[in-house]
Amino acid sequence: MSRLGESSACARAVAMNSMDSDVIIIGGGLVGATLALALARHEVTSIVVDAQDLDTTTLPAFDGRASAIASASGRMLRALGLGDILDAHGCPIREIRVTDGTHPQFLHFDAGAENDPLGTMLENRLLRVGLLRAVRDCPEVTLLAPVTVAGIDRDDHAATLRLADGRVFRAPLVVACDGRRSATREAAGIPIAQWHYPHAALITMVTHTVPHHNIACELFYPQGPLALLPMRDTDDGRPRTAIVWTVDGKHMDAARKLGPRQLAAEIAARCDGTMGEIEVIAPQAVWPLGYHHAARYTDTRLLLIGDAAHGIHPIAGQGLNMGLRDVAAAAEVLTNAARGGLDLGSPDVLAQVSAWRRFDNSLVCAVTDGLNRLFAVPGSVPSLVRRTGLAAVERMPPLKRFFMNQARGETGKLPALLKGELV
Repeated sequence: MSRLGESSACARAVAMNSMDSDVIIIGGGLVGATLALALARHEVTSIVVDAQDLDTTTLPAFDGRASAIASASGRMLRALGLGDILDAHGCPIREIRVTDGTHPQFLHFDAGAENDPLGTMLENRLLRVGLLRAVRDCPEVTLLAPVTVAGIDRDDHAATLRLADGRVFRAPLVVACDGRRSATREAAGIPIAQWHYPHAALITMVTHTVPHHNIACELFYPQGPLALLPMRDTDDGRPRTAIVWTVDGKHMDAARKLGPRQLAAEIAARCDGTMGEIEVIAPQAVWPLGYHHAARYTDTRLLLIGDAAHGIHPIAGQGLNMGLRDVAAAAEVLTNAARGGLDLGSPDVLAQVSAWRRFDNSLVCAVTDGLNRLFAVPGSVPSLVRRTGLAAVERMPPLKRFFMNQARGETGKLPALLKGELV
């Protein structure tokens, strides 16, 4: 270490004498746990608090959702030591097909034989298992869950976390990773632009007789898209696919009550029998859909990332990836600030994270909302326009490449972690 580095580290150590950690992270879910692990890899300490017993979030009955981990996000997870989870349980996405209903003309993205996959499908529960194990094994992370936050006080000098059990912790910075209904964001008075879509997402898992060949399909209907997302085969070799079916919000209750055979028949009809015989192998969960985007990502000694900052329609599978890209940028900025002996909660440091992430998040929010509205217009003329547009993109390599890079999470200035490198 250089003399300058030594003096910066010493200055930071003196400042930390009155602090309990470098960062307090509110929320120990996928984004919060990943951030804690990314910071820990660079010896930045954190206290992670969550209201839930996190062990219950790893149970099969807790949440049947699966996520498409973009290739850039996958490189970050591998750099953080979670590659074994992707290799053991993930299913590579080699192709993506986007079509208006089951029309034979579709927009096609292909990873190519020699390239990284476009992404990897993985059950959220299994990623939680790996993250929780890694965080608990990390001496730089203090995990407190389940606990109740009594309040957070923030001033020019420090952020103070008060728990309902009387414990008090101080740090230069609080990072809110506590989801769409973030109590931390609301307590800070940060406004959000938001609206609710007249749809809900029905999520389940099926097996089928026709192999998926690692192809993800997005079939758009005026009533809402149907996503067929390839999963790793079952232990007995049956092809398996995650289903995200957007249904009319008025039919949410009816969708919840569909039996396995009825649901399998509905899915088969919408994919025109291309999956062969379908068997539903997981309970269906129905989630209302909405959009929100925080007016700003920062406040005094506070940073919002993940769903606390933004939430989008699942139409392109980008929600979790946006949060993971937030993590990569925040980890790089905070790590560099810590190495320079800077105050991690200073406005200048937080402004760097916000500036890095704001444009990309705004772009993804706008594109996903626009696509959802475009494909929701009924009628033969709008359908013809959509098919013409898909065909045009298919014939325009630069535009097609842009969309493929967006799906991979490889647009703009990439943080080191998204390249698979530690800072």
